[in-house]
Amino acid sequence: MSDAARTDNLKALPDAGGCFGRFGGTYVPETLIAALNQLIEEYDRARVDPEFSDRLRALQSDYIGRPTPLYFARRLTEHAGGARIYLKREDLSHTGAHKLNNSIGQALLTLRMGKRRVIAETGAGQHGVATATAAAAFGLRCEVFMGIEDMRRQRPNVQRMRLLGAQVNAVDSGSCTLKDATNAALRDWMETSHHTHYIIGSVVGPHPYPMIVRDFQSVIGVECRQQCLNQIGAMPDVIVACVGGGSNAAGIFYPFLDDQPVRMIGVEAGGRSNALGEHAAPISFGDPGVLHGSLSYVLQDQDGQTAPVHSLSAGLDYPGVGPEHAHWADSGRVAYASVTDQQALEAFRLLTETEGIIPALESAHAAYHAIDLASKLDAERSVVINLSGRGDKDLDEVIRILGLDER
Repeated sequence: MSDAARTDNLKALPDAGGCFGRFGGTYVPETLIAALNQLIEEYDRARVDPEFSDRLRALQSDYIGRPTPLYFARRLTEHAGGARIYLKREDLSHTGAHKLNNSIGQALLTLRMGKRRVIAETGAGQHGVATATAAAAFGLRCEVFMGIEDMRRQRPNVQRMRLLGAQVNAVDSGSCTLKDATNAALRDWMETSHHTHYIIGSVVGPHPYPMIVRDFQSVIGVECRQQCLNQIGAMPDVIVACVGGGSNAAGIFYPFLDDQPVRMIGVEAGGRSNALGEHAAPISFGDPGVLHGSLSYVLQDQDGQTAPVHSLSAGLDYPGVGPEHAHWADSGRVAYASVTDQQALEAFRLLTETEGIIPALESAHAAYHAIDLASKLDAERSVVINLSGRGDKDLDEVIRILGLDER
């Protein structure tokens, strides 16, 4: 099958069953079907409601601070010695990451459904902060589930959530990270779905979540596409974004799917090595499996059980990936690579020292791959990095790992 044929109609997915090719779907207990059907129906109404669209656009502009800039990283480009490097500055949006694009949209859906309580899972804490922020803005009760290992690594975001009025529930099961926080949030939702909306933070989970989160995050790519035309005078040659569950990458990639000359690369967490349990790269090393309500690539042991994962980045420390990413990988439209902990740390320091921009460790994975790629391209080429968040939340962990604490 030709590449053109394999990528036809990618933007038309998911199908009526919530599937992206062979991936996606709805694999949940019967107790959640009514809540998911309600969400599908309300989203179908909202997406064609001019009043909803107008309110969302106003919040994106006046509250989130959109559009975020497309910034030419001059000194980083000089360091790479090749293609021009641009940063899509999601770190400059309110709360410091792309996550609020989705949380604000889903909070509006919560109000439309007449619910007054929201819950969320969080790994790096940015989605938890975004959901707590949206809840505060709209007067909703908010509880966030977070693994105790991530609470240790991301202490500033735990403090922010509590200041915003959210209850942070510590999860001490399993690896005490994002997968376990998601399990706990799903258990809560099974008991409370009649009055609670679960604001899933990435393009994972049962239908319609992968579609909804992608759509709310696509504002990134819509802006970036127009900014490239205005500032570069053409489409970028390459777009690079980090991928855990994959919401920031889906958001910037989706509007470019029909622009065939544009290469798109998702960067997973390569961790310490390629050995199972030492990384969090399910597209690179996983197999099809069901996790948290949908079929996608999942890291599994020889018995088919979800495997432990590792990344120094709490936001990428997840054994699965969004089903649309799995389909894009299979179609060949998007390429996927992995970057190790040490390489991400190298990019973290380099971007900080050359541009005065401290990136989130998640974004540093994308930055490393993009810088390496740019160094091999001609100077007239352009590479866009989706800088999905700022690195304030990671400073304690980076200082600890690098031994920079002078106390």
